[in-house]
Amino acid sequence: MVYAIVRAGGRQEKVEVGTVVTVDRVQADEQGAVELPALLLVDGDKVTSKTEDLAKVKVTAEVVEDLRGPKINIQHFKNKTGYRRRLGHRSELTKLKITGIK
Repeated sequence: MVYAIVRAGGRQEKVEVGTVVTVDRVQADEQGAVELPALLLVDGDKVTSKTEDLAKVKVTAEVVEDLRGPKINIQHFKNKTGYRRRLGHRSELTKLKITGIK
């Protein structure tokens, strides 16, 4: 069983070939491919964590779709002053399908 821990969108994700991961919006090349930096690689019983060895590892993914996350409502209120403020936020996300770990 081969899997890797990659840095994607400010977080770390555990990925295998065929895994679909939702991360913060990333820009793909013309073919829709993205390369993610590996932080750890597990290949059976062998665990690779040295920076020199991980520089040779390539984790490739293809963009499945770009989407937006759920709306988050933010409300500010200050007592006895009449101050009320309501905001909303939706994150820009990308779904990636892992195509290879080499």
